[in-house]
Formats: sequence, structure tokens, C-alpha cells
Amino acid sequence: MSRVLFSTCPAYGHALPLLPLIRAAERAGHDVRVATGADLAEVLTERGLTVHAVGPTWASSWSAHEAVWADPARTVEQKMMDGVVTLFGTPALARLDDLVELSEQWRPDLVVHEVLEQGGSMLAAQLGVPAVVHGIGPMFPAYAQLIAGAGAAIGRPLLWDDLAAEQAVDLCPPALQPDGPRPWPDAVAIQPSAGEPGRLSPRVEHALDSGGPIAYFTLGTVKNADAADFRTGLAAFEAYDGTVVATTGRALDPEALGPVPDHVVVEEFLPQAAVLERADLVVSHSGSGTMIGALVHGIPQVALPRGTDQPENAALLVRAGAGLLVAPEDYAVDSIATAITEVTGRPEFRAAAEQVRDQIAAMPDADTVWAGLEP
Repeated sequence: MSRVLFSTCPAYGHALPLLPLIRAAERAGHDVRVATGADLAEVLTERGLTVHAVGPTWASSWSAHEAVWADPARTVEQKMMDGVVTLFGTPALARLDDLVELSEQWRPDLVVHEVLEQGGSMLAAQLGVPAVVHGIGPMFPAYAQLIAGAGAAIGRPLLWDDLAAEQAVDLCPPALQPDGPRPWPDAVAIQPSAGEPGRLSPRVEHALDSGGPIAYFTLGTVKNADAADFRTGLAAFEAYDGTVVATTGRALDPEALGPVPDHVVVEEFLPQAAVLERADLVVSHSGSGTMIGALVHGIPQVALPRGTDQPENAALLVRAGAGLLVAPEDYAVDSIATAITEVTGRPEFRAAAEQVRDQIAAMPDADTVWAGLEP
């Protein structure tokens, strides 16, 4: 039995894509632990994992990131790079300190870290143990520049060189692979998951059993704090002939939305796997977990990107023919409603989504991939 450490930034979209490989390591009989920020530790503990709280919370890192973007003295290029440093560079050094302390009591034989969590990579290099970098969505060519720049900013100029030499695991299906050189040309494909099953509230269960079409609407768990934006999205479903299940995320209280239409059910958070397996349409921010999770089930989508990597994800979705884009500057009730009508009314969108579903089904599962990684 080996000791396997998984490390991740404390954000749903970074941690949850690791779960299939985590479960495979557990099934193989290894001592598996997960390291992340305190604000996500409870979420993972509830899933039966042994979790260590390390480094800053996502809330504190995101606050620093927002301060960078609010600074009028910085150029857009400076904001882009400084934002990456505040989200993924400086926090990685703080996580590293805590990970080193953890390793003094429990020394891992293998470290698996998601692509934007560099504390795990630095720990593995310091301990001289193998590391695996795990994708959380499309692995964009820009990762090389961003990670190298962040490394230089935190006094780790060889950060990208070390990371580029690690074994990589890529959950992105062929239809969504970005153009340009792949950061890890020899990455091993792994079948992504729509998420783990979980309990739904009785009212969501009742809504899903309504018998008509089901749409899932979310703006994610990060750039989602504007109640007016959320109300605009919900209003676009006025003519939708079915049930809408919507999630606000932690940053927005569902009560702040006021009354919602009778065919809409709103929750702060729910296990999306339980909704996606019954959904006919997804309207979302195009975060990697939601976008790819929907494609696991062959669901066509309307993309409403808000920021970070979401515009790039949305472009790949549109290129694959599995959905339509409503750009941020076009975000309005009429434009979203028109896209919903078009995606639900034209069968070619579902056909393209089902082609991607079939590609995903053909990818190696987590147990197969883990067998090739075991220390």
C-alpha cells in the first residue's frame, strides 16, 4: 500500500474533476489523502475523504484577485498576469508550507495535483517523489506562459520546467481539444465524470419527476454573485416548456432573487450528476466541470461565459457544434431566450453533443489509468 496525496485549489471546479482518479486509488487499496483550502475541506470530507486543510481559502485568494482587476493603474495585460499570481502563485507557496509540515508526519509516495495547483508539484520535487498533473478541463497552450510567469513572480523560475516534465492526465475529449501545441504532448487520456451522485432536496426530486423536459441553469460557483444577472437568466426561460432547475452557488443567496416562476426550482448547490442524468438542456457559464459533465450525457448547451477560462471553453463547445454562445456583451433576456429556442429546436445540436458523449465513453476509465500510474 502506497501513500497518495491529491492536492487542489479550494474551488469546486478544480477539486471535483479529481474524484474519479481518487476513487480509483482508493479501490486499489492505497492510503489516499486530499489537501485543499479550508473552505472546500468540509465538502470533500462529506464525501468520505481524508482531507487536510492547507493554504489560504478560495475566498481570500479571489478577493485578492478582484483587487487586482479593480486597480486602474494596471494594464489589462498586467491584470491578467497579476491575477494568475494572486489566485495560483502566491497561494501555492502558502500551501507548500502546510504540505511540507504534513509530509513530516505522513510522507506521500506519489503526489497528484490539478493543473493550476502548484504547491503539490513543488512538494513532490522537494521530496523527490513522482508527481502527476491532472487536467480539470481543456489544457490550453497558454498554460505554459501563465505558469512560467507565475513561477517567476513567486521566485520559482523553474516551476514550468518541472511541471512540463511530469506525467499528465487529460480529461478533455478529442472534440474539445484546443488548437495549438499541447502543453503535455504525452498526456494520458482519462474519462471525465459528470460528478458523483448525491441527495437532492424533495422539491428538486419532485421537479425532476414532472414528466416534461428538464433544463439545468447555473452561472457556476465563482463569478456568480450578481443577482440581477441571475434573474436575467431565469427570465429567459419564461417560454420554456418544461422544468428549470437552477443553482446559485455559495456567493449568492437564492432568497435574494425574490419570487421565481412556478416552473423554476432554485437551490444554492446540488450534486449536478443527479440533475445532468435527467436533463435535456444545460444553460451555463461554461465552466469546465459543467460543460464536460453535460457532454458526458450528450446534452446540448447554451454558453453564457462570465470570465476566467469560460470564453475559451464556450468557443470549443460551439466549434464542436454542441451548443450556442451568448457573449457577455449580448447577455440579455431576449438573446438568451433565442439561443434556448434554437438549441432545443434544432436536432443537430443534440446530435453533435451525443457524438462528444460517445468520444467520452471511449476514453480509458479511471481504474485503467490508475493502473498505469501506481507507485
